[in-house]
Amino acid sequence: MKTKFYMLIGLTALALLAFSAVALAKTNDLQPTMAPEGTLVEKVRQATQEFKDIETAEAAGYGLFHGCVSGPQEGAMGVHFVNGDLVGDGVLDPMRPEALLYEFKNGEMQLTGVEYVVIAEAWDANNEAPPVLMGQLLNYVGSPNRYGIPAFYELHVWAWNPNPLGTFVDWNPKVSCDSYTAGDAPHGASH
Repeated sequence: MKTKFYMLIGLTALALLAFSAVALAKTNDLQPTMAPEGTLVEKVRQATQEFKDIETAEAAGYGLFHGCVSGPQEGAMGVHFVNGDLVGDGVLDPMRPEALLYEFKNGEMQLTGVEYVVIAEAWDANNEAPPVLMGQLLNYVGSPNRYGIPAFYELHVWAWNPNPLGTFVDWNPKVSCDSYTAGDAPHGASH
């Protein structure tokens, strides 16, 4: 009698398992077959791999913007190489960051991340809400500011040098301006 009871429970469990597997397969048929786009960090790495070589970045239209940017409390952003055409176009594209961030370390410029920048007036003229890039809300920086540019929206992505404070936080305590001097800028960079 106990054997029949256990056999009945086993068959019931097997039937439920089979039914669940068929239902799950039907549900998966309804899902899109496209691969996920990836994260913003993955996009940045894909878009900027070639810019680890600063000469390639300069050939692509990026140039030195000011000196090394240290934080008001802890860390730094590093040395910005900016593509002015991208800053002025009023568009955000994860594959075309407006600024590349470098740290001068061990005698060379090392790519640490990027900064997406859009002038607020250009963005606000065509959009009702502040910019969001792949789920990340950009920060607003008013004018006047220490960079001498009009009010803008910005987002840092620490794709090559992780930031212990967060991937999208402006100031990275692992980045320093201590080793950088104006003479460290690449030969083609302007000040």
